[in-house]
Amino acid sequence: MSHSYTVLLSLCFTFSVYAQNQPYQGKFEPIDNLITAPNVYRSASGAPGRAYWQQRADYKIKAKLDEKNNILSGDETITYYNNSPDDLSYLWIQLEQNVNKKGNEDFGFAFGNVRDSMNTRHMQFLTRAIDFPAGYTIKYVKDTNGNAIKSLVNNTMMKVILDEPIKTGESLTFSIGWSYHITDRSMFLLSREGYEYFPEDDNTVYLIAHWFPRMAVYSDTEGWQNKQFNRLGEFALEFGDYDVEITVPADHLVAATGALNNAAEVLTKTQRQRLEAARKSVDKTVMIVTPEEAQANEKSKSPNTKTWKFRAENVRDFAFASSRKFIWDAQAVPLETHTVLAMSFYPKEGLPVWAESSTLAVKNALEVYSEDVFEYPYPVCISVNTSNIGMEFPMISFNGGRPVDGKISERAKAGMISTIVHEVGHNWFPMIVSSDERQWMWMDEGLNTFIHQRTMEKRYPDYPHTTPKDIVPFMSGDKNIMRPIMTSSDNDLLSQFGANYYRKPTVGLQILRNSVIGKDLFDQAFKEYAKRWKYKHPNPGDLFRTLEDATAVDLDWFYRGWFFTTDNVDMELSNVKWFTVANEENVETNNKVTKANIKAENTGKNISNFADGPEMITMVSTPSQAYGQFLSRLDEPELRKQLYSKNIYEITIKNVGGLVMPVTIQWQYTDGTSEIDTLPAEIWRHNEYETTETFIKEKQVAKVVLDPNFEFADTDTTNNSFPKVEEASEFDQFKNKAKN
Repeated sequence: MSHSYTVLLSLCFTFSVYAQNQPYQGKFEPIDNLITAPNVYRSASGAPGRAYWQQRADYKIKAKLDEKNNILSGDETITYYNNSPDDLSYLWIQLEQNVNKKGNEDFGFAFGNVRDSMNTRHMQFLTRAIDFPAGYTIKYVKDTNGNAIKSLVNNTMMKVILDEPIKTGESLTFSIGWSYHITDRSMFLLSREGYEYFPEDDNTVYLIAHWFPRMAVYSDTEGWQNKQFNRLGEFALEFGDYDVEITVPADHLVAATGALNNAAEVLTKTQRQRLEAARKSVDKTVMIVTPEEAQANEKSKSPNTKTWKFRAENVRDFAFASSRKFIWDAQAVPLETHTVLAMSFYPKEGLPVWAESSTLAVKNALEVYSEDVFEYPYPVCISVNTSNIGMEFPMISFNGGRPVDGKISERAKAGMISTIVHEVGHNWFPMIVSSDERQWMWMDEGLNTFIHQRTMEKRYPDYPHTTPKDIVPFMSGDKNIMRPIMTSSDNDLLSQFGANYYRKPTVGLQILRNSVIGKDLFDQAFKEYAKRWKYKHPNPGDLFRTLEDATAVDLDWFYRGWFFTTDNVDMELSNVKWFTVANEENVETNNKVTKANIKAENTGKNISNFADGPEMITMVSTPSQAYGQFLSRLDEPELRKQLYSKNIYEITIKNVGGLVMPVTIQWQYTDGTSEIDTLPAEIWRHNEYETTETFIKEKQVAKVVLDPNFEFADTDTTNNSFPKVEEASEFDQFKNKAKN
C-alpha cells in the first residue's frame, strides 16, 4: 500500500469520525428529523401504512331557523366509531360559535390601532362596544337512555367525560341539544358565516356553517386535535354520513351539502320540472327560480315553515344557506362516471354577473380538478353569493363578488370567478384529501391554490393567475418578521397570511412541476398523493414522501429550503471568463512541458463585457502519471482539434439568497439567436454558496442571463446578467411597485 493511499484512508477515517459527531445542517441534509418518522400507520413511501386507522362520526340533526330573532337551534345525535387502538375515556367536541364571544380575538388590529378619524366599524372590531349574545347554549348532553353525560366547556372546545371508556373497535351514540344567536357578518372581522341583512327590502341571507357541535379529530400523530379555534386556523374533521332536517320559513330556499330528499314537499311542481330539465342540460344553465320570481318572493314574509331534508354520505362537514331572496340556476356537468348538478344561489344584487358566470365557474372547476386530481364524487356542487368572503364546505361554498348598480369591472369579475373556482376546488383539498387545517393550513390552501391557478390558466387565460414572480415581493421582505410555511396559521402574521399559505406553496409546486421534476412525472405523483389520501388524513410528511416515492427525485433540499426556512432565491452571475484554445499544430505530444506551453489555470480576463475578446489558452499533453494505472490514452490531438475555434465560457454563480435551486442560463449570441442550458440543484451539493461551471459554445456570446423566464422567484434580477444591466429590468420595476 502506497504512503499516499495510507494517508488518504487516514484522512477519510478522521473526517468520518468527525462527521458522525457533528450533525450536518446543510441544505441537502435529509429532512427525516423535521417530519414524523414512518411507522405502521404511515409508511416511508408516503402511503397510508398497513395499520392506518381513522375515526368516524355519523350525524342526525334537526335544526330550526328563527328568522325573527336570528337564532338557530338544534338537536343532534352523533354515533362515534372508535377505530383507534386506544380506549377513550373522554371525547372532545368543537364549539366554533363560541369564538364570537366578547374577549376572543377579532383581528381588529390588522388595520391599525386606535387613532383619530378611524372608521366606526374598525372601532367595533377593536372594542366590541356593541356587544352580541354570541356562543352556544348547550341544553343537554345525554346518552341513548336519556341519562345526562358530564361535559366541561373550555372556550371553543367541549370535553365529554364518559362513565365507561369507548374501547377500540366500539362505538358510542349520544345526543346534544343546543342553540345560538346567528352573527351579523358585518360586525365581525373574518366572519366566515352568519347572516347578511338587506335593509332595502328588509330581508336576510343566512350562511350557516360550523353551526353544530362537531367531533374533533383523534389521530395517530396528534391524539386529540383540540387546539382552540381562533378564526385563522380552520378545521380538522372526521368523515361520516349526515341526515339533516332544516326547518325554515316556508318562502325560503335552502341550498345545502348533500342531496335533497324531499323535493316534492318543499319545491313547487314548476320548480321540480325545471330541476329535472337542468339535470339534462349540459350546454347552458336552467333557471329553477327566476329573478322575477325571487323579487316577488321578497315582498312578503310567510308565517309558516317548511322542513328541508338532506342526505350526505362520506363527508367531513355540512353547511347550508337559506333566504327568500335567492335566484336559483343549475346545469348538468357530465364527468367520467357520473353527472354532477352544478348550481348557484344568489340575490338580485348579484345580477347580471352571477347569472352569467357563477355556475359556469363551478362547471369549469369541476372539469379541470376532476382531470388533474381525481373525479369529483358527490352529486351536487353549489355556489352561494355573499359579500366579502370565500368559504368552502363539502358540496357548497359561499363566494363574494357583486356588481355595483348592475356593473362590474373586469378586475372585480376576475376576482369573483377566481374565488368561486378556488372555493369549489376546496372540495378536493381538504374536504376529501382531509388534511388538518388548524395545524397545517398550507396543505389545503396551497395545494388547492396550485390547481385553482391551473384552472384559471386553462379556462380563463385572459385573467391573472399566480406565477413565481408574484411571490418575489414577499420573499424579499423582512426576514425578522417572516415565518416559514411550516408554521401553524394562528402563529403567522396576518399581513403575511395570503403569501405564506396560498401563494408560496403554490409557487413551490409550480417550480417542482415545471423546473425540477417535469410536468408529466409530477402530475402522476400529485395524483398518486391525492389517490392515496382520498377520504383520509395526510400530514406534510406524507405529501413530501409521496412526491419523492412517485418520481425518483431527491427533493429534501427543496422541502428544507422552501417549506422550513425563510431563505429566498437570489442567484448572482458574479463572473464570466471567455477562452479559446490556441491552434498550435506543433504542440509537444511527449511528456516534456515547457513554460511556453503553460498558462496558469483559470487565467481568463476578469472583464466587464466581451469587447476585449477571449483569453487564448494552450492545451498541453497529459503526463502519463495522470492516467494512473489506465493503459489506454485519449486521442489528445483529436480532442484539441475538436476544441479549436470553439468558445469556452467559465461562469461563476453565487447563491446570495441562501435558497438552492436549479440554474437556467440563457446564452444570447452575437448573431441574434439564443439557447438555454439547465443545471440541476445538485450542483450546489459541494459548495452551497458558489459554483463555477464551464461550457463550450460554437457561437460567440453577446450576453448571459440567469433565470430568463423567472422560473425560480429570484428576488434580485439586476445581478443575473453579464454584461451587467445598468437599469432595473421590467421585472424589478414590477417587484418594487408591488413592495410599495
